[in-house]
Amino acid sequence: MIIDLPNTTISKVSKQIVQIREQGGVVALGRVLTLVIETDFKGIEEAIKAANDASREHPCRIIVLADDNSKSKKNAKLDAQIRVGGDAGASEVIVLRAYGEAASDPESLVTGLLLPDAPVVAWWPEEAPEVAADSPIGRIATRRITDAASQKDPHAFLCKLAKGYVPGDSDFAWTRLTAWREQLAAILDQPPYDKVLGAEVTGPVDSPSVDLLAAWLGLQLGVKVSLIRTPADKQKHGLVGVKLMRKSGDIEIVRNAPGVATLIQPSQPTRTISLPRPSLRDCLMEDLRRLDPDDLFGKVVTKSFKGKTVKPTVTRGAKGLK
Repeated sequence: MIIDLPNTTISKVSKQIVQIREQGGVVALGRVLTLVIETDFKGIEEAIKAANDASREHPCRIIVLADDNSKSKKNAKLDAQIRVGGDAGASEVIVLRAYGEAASDPESLVTGLLLPDAPVVAWWPEEAPEVAADSPIGRIATRRITDAASQKDPHAFLCKLAKGYVPGDSDFAWTRLTAWREQLAAILDQPPYDKVLGAEVTGPVDSPSVDLLAAWLGLQLGVKVSLIRTPADKQKHGLVGVKLMRKSGDIEIVRNAPGVATLIQPSQPTRTISLPRPSLRDCLMEDLRRLDPDDLFGKVVTKSFKGKTVKPTVTRGAKGLK
């Protein structure tokens, strides 16, 4: 069911939600969080689709706040839309389209619609604030999700994120590395337990995940990591490969086709492994599984993108990677 509320107020939207609940039995029981999505008009439907899919694992109230990027005082208004039932997956979806000056106070637009006593997660699918925790929506959120790959300058955004990092910040560029980090940790947890002497990470020049994986390897293994840049990735396939140099022979993971990689290890047959690039839905589902701060991400981004160098001693395989 979809209900449109043109030229409305937050008070009227809230009353309409109560009325829907009373008339149709649609309740917010079992909702575990409020997901606030801040985007522009073009990004509304894609964000809702990903959030609806993620809500099947994490039932939530979804509030989409979209701005027309205009500061005009003449056409200031708020249009709202409420989606429940089959149109909202396992969630309630409230879409707020703010025009002109009506978008000047985002926090006041969403505060009256938050689920009581439930965590708030903020997500910026496209352009994100320079310091998410200091933004109007970020201030009320316990978790703040950005996507460096969607920014105009991904590397510069990581540097800004490092400078203004607050526990609870996370980024899809890091989330997309989960399968790679698991594979590398599993490989180094097998004999021989030779020390890693150096590493190479290969990937597109515009991929922030390449920067983050290199930073993670450097911090956890205490080695120099070389970056091999390939042309910008228009298809968004992400990382191309990783090489770990050891005395007993090099270990390589090379992804030459979307979703499929080749694992090359000394004295072992070459194997094909699955390494798909996570979808928007997959990244959101993973980030919503934990509402506590990701301390490892915080360490990697602050230590590596603020000019600091940390080289811990690593003596045995995956103990340095986990």
